[in-house]
Amino acid sequence: MPLEPCTTSANSALEKPLGQSPDQSVSQPPTATPKTGADLPVLKERGQREVFCGLTGIVWLHRKMQDAFFLVVGSRTCAHLVQSAAGVMIFAEPRFGTAVLGERDLAGLADANEELERVVEELLMRRPDINTLFLVGSCPSEVIKLDLAKAAEKLNHRYFPETRVLNYSGSGIETTFTQGEDTCLASMVPVMPAKETETAELLVVGSLADVVEDQFQRLFSQIGIGPVAFFPPRRAAQLPQVGKGTKLLVAQPFLSETVRLLINRGAELLPSPYPFGVEGTTAWLRTAAKAWRIDEETFEAAIAPAVTRANMGLDRYRELLSGRKAFLFPDSQLEIPLARFLSRECGMDLIEVGTPYIDRMLMDEEIALLPEGTALSEGQDVEKQLDRCREARPDITVCGLGLANPLEAEGLSTKWSIELVFSPLHGYDQAGDLAELFVRSGERRRRLTV
Repeated sequence: MPLEPCTTSANSALEKPLGQSPDQSVSQPPTATPKTGADLPVLKERGQREVFCGLTGIVWLHRKMQDAFFLVVGSRTCAHLVQSAAGVMIFAEPRFGTAVLGERDLAGLADANEELERVVEELLMRRPDINTLFLVGSCPSEVIKLDLAKAAEKLNHRYFPETRVLNYSGSGIETTFTQGEDTCLASMVPVMPAKETETAELLVVGSLADVVEDQFQRLFSQIGIGPVAFFPPRRAAQLPQVGKGTKLLVAQPFLSETVRLLINRGAELLPSPYPFGVEGTTAWLRTAAKAWRIDEETFEAAIAPAVTRANMGLDRYRELLSGRKAFLFPDSQLEIPLARFLSRECGMDLIEVGTPYIDRMLMDEEIALLPEGTALSEGQDVEKQLDRCREARPDITVCGLGLANPLEAEGLSTKWSIELVFSPLHGYDQAGDLAELFVRSGERRRRLTV
């Protein structure tokens, strides 16, 4: 089991959406017109899906938690996937790597646990600065039933407190794309320190770029909300406390397991739309302001300069997007908030909004803002969805990498879902950047056809 820095082409996984039972696929989008967005019918599809696996989450998590190391226990394919997605060269000493399961490991001729312990020992001797080590499960480690939870417990006893060892699954058998962050954060919840008092504290849940986190911290301070902590923190060894009095404001819509575990530890969820665009960011901040009983005049005065800047940034793109058609394939679970932004703030027409699965606890506030009659689909039957997309001929198609090139070859403008996860797009100051990503797709297509 050699240790390699993570060095894959796009990965497809065939799996059913989590939390859903198999159902008969339907080939046509819903046509009923509800009274409100919250009553939108949902087309549930159960067929072949095109997704990345949860290992992809390492790309942004290792940048966020600067004292952590992510050790994938998997194959060379796993190593190539993360390396390619991250764009990090081997000699750059990134904070992730792969303990490669070889033929002897897979055939049971070698003790994989002993091999893993040896790799971890070598790693920590070379990188003593690692404060938190994540053992990340993959498809190969799942197939051979390697118990990484037990391995992490044993290693934690050996190396704690210098290094805490945790484990989670990024396997394509169990997770898709952004669920890698959910399973990672969920593994950290049990070791978060208990809150000693019941005084109100805000916990922002979900990885944010440092610049975005700093912007939100300033806004919370100007509004009068605090104390505020962010999870995950910039240093994994400095976990925020949680308990009664902790109020959760979720920044990423794909953290179902993490949020439920935090609630089980006494935290209270503040349901809200997500901070994409001016409307979403204002609603998100207002949710926290109401919990802190901030009066409306104080709130509006605090956010006014940022709102003005954001609207100025959006104005240059609204005219270019207004009236154009958008089709969103299920991939990152950002699809519903993005669709709300494109429709309500950019004036786009939504042909279909697909998402891997819908957690009503985290998504009802967003669904309520979608236009009446929006075709909303959960899960995927990729061939049927491709047929609907081709028939609609949208101006912009949001999809995974595996579908983008074929659709571009057919004359459709596409936007990669993965770019919308990797880029810092939350908040007021990034609203214009978010709109520009969609404008850029159409502009690229226009230049290619001139």
